[in-house]
Amino acid sequence: MMKKLSLCLALLFSTATFAKLPPPSDEAKAKADEAKAKAAWSDKTAAYQLCKSQDRTAERFRREQKKPAMDASLAKCEDPGPFVYSPPVPPSIAPAGAATAPALPANSEKVPQPIKK
Repeated sequence: MMKKLSLCLALLFSTATFAKLPPPSDEAKAKADEAKAKAAWSDKTAAYQLCKSQDRTAERFRREQKKPAMDASLAKCEDPGPFVYSPPVPPSIAPAGAATAPALPANSEKVPQPIKK
């Protein structure tokens, strides 16, 4: 009896694993995109701080070893600046003048004009 009961419970709870989650809402997608952008900025900031730290360590080593300073153009750390997130504009909200013209085929000299009625 205990085996049958445990089997029924296992089957009951295993069906829940096959359930699908509903698609995320637009707000949840926007929040996820912002979190992704912030994580990328955080990675860039960490890389910048590491670069600056490595430059200071290398400079101190050169001073202690009495070696000439390295050319400034070789070691350049780029500061990512403060975090700024601007959400992408959906195509339905894009301004009317922002529409792009269709690209012309590279191998054709003349493009046929549409027939006016």
